[in-house]
Amino acid sequence: MCIQSRPPSYSQPSMHPPRISTLLLHHNGFRTTISSRHAYNATRSSTRLLSTTTTSPSLIKTINIPAPNVGHVRVLSLNSPHNRNAISRQLLSELSLSIDTVKAQVEDEAAKGEVVGHGTRVLVLASEVDECFCAGADLKERRRMSKEETNDFLRGLRSTLNTLSALPIPTISCISSVALGGGLELALATNIRVMASSATVGLPETRLAIVPGAGGTYRLRNLIGEAAALELVLTGRRIHGKEASRLGICERLVLTDENVSNSRAKEQVLDAALEMAGQICEGGPGAVMAALRAVRGGREEAENEEYEGVLAWEDRDEALRAFGEKRGPKFTGRRKSMEGKG
Repeated sequence: MCIQSRPPSYSQPSMHPPRISTLLLHHNGFRTTISSRHAYNATRSSTRLLSTTTTSPSLIKTINIPAPNVGHVRVLSLNSPHNRNAISRQLLSELSLSIDTVKAQVEDEAAKGEVVGHGTRVLVLASEVDECFCAGADLKERRRMSKEETNDFLRGLRSTLNTLSALPIPTISCISSVALGGGLELALATNIRVMASSATVGLPETRLAIVPGAGGTYRLRNLIGEAAALELVLTGRRIHGKEASRLGICERLVLTDENVSNSRAKEQVLDAALEMAGQICEGGPGAVMAALRAVRGGREEAENEEYEGVLAWEDRDEALRAFGEKRGPKFTGRRKSMEGKG
């Protein structure tokens, strides 16, 4: 399966597309085959709940996949099939804890100032449920909430998505089937969205006599412009992956056969997202984070400041040596010693 960045942002399935059981990443110049299924079984962990309930099974499955050079790619896979991954109190609690854990780890590393990228380098949001990425809010649970409980839930959801959108590492969401309402808002809070051409996304809130309440209006507007965002929000129209790619909601599109199963489409999209994560991690850890900050800054001054900052890391010198020696660089994410500065 060949994936291309927009434009054109799509891929055609090959005659023998790679299965999720085989993830290929480059590690220190060597092509390493990683068994994703083995990694899932070996490193899958259940997050602890913030609620007092301890008998319910975890609704998020976590896997760490070794990244090129240093660190890992962390996959958070939603696993609530009984309600199509709808955002319930428990799911939100686990998602909030998982995101806060990544944030704390990255910030702790940055505060020490000696190395970067030795923990989570890219965060990927996926689904264990074939039929859905996330169906939005859990309306059955919502109907039983008081007004105060509803307001508390919304505050928690907004805070969680704001934390996700501000993480200092790249984030990717995988949408192979359905992402509606809060499900699309969750995906919009990541930096990059990888979709199947057969995926369906939308913000149908006006048809329920409400409006998107977790960033859907302004994040969509910032992504595709006011007019296009208004058309989707006001009509509540659902669109497929190809149109989402054309509008700019999807940064990488995986063309799936119209007869492909939901399970196979899910695997293809996750493969594409993990391939992208591997490509990101082939860069210097400090440089990737600096580039993310520079793009977010959106100003010449931000870029200049970040450029000066990456010169303090050993990886810049290693890249120049590797280029001269005609080999792949071996990045460590380490800051230069005081003697090596200047």
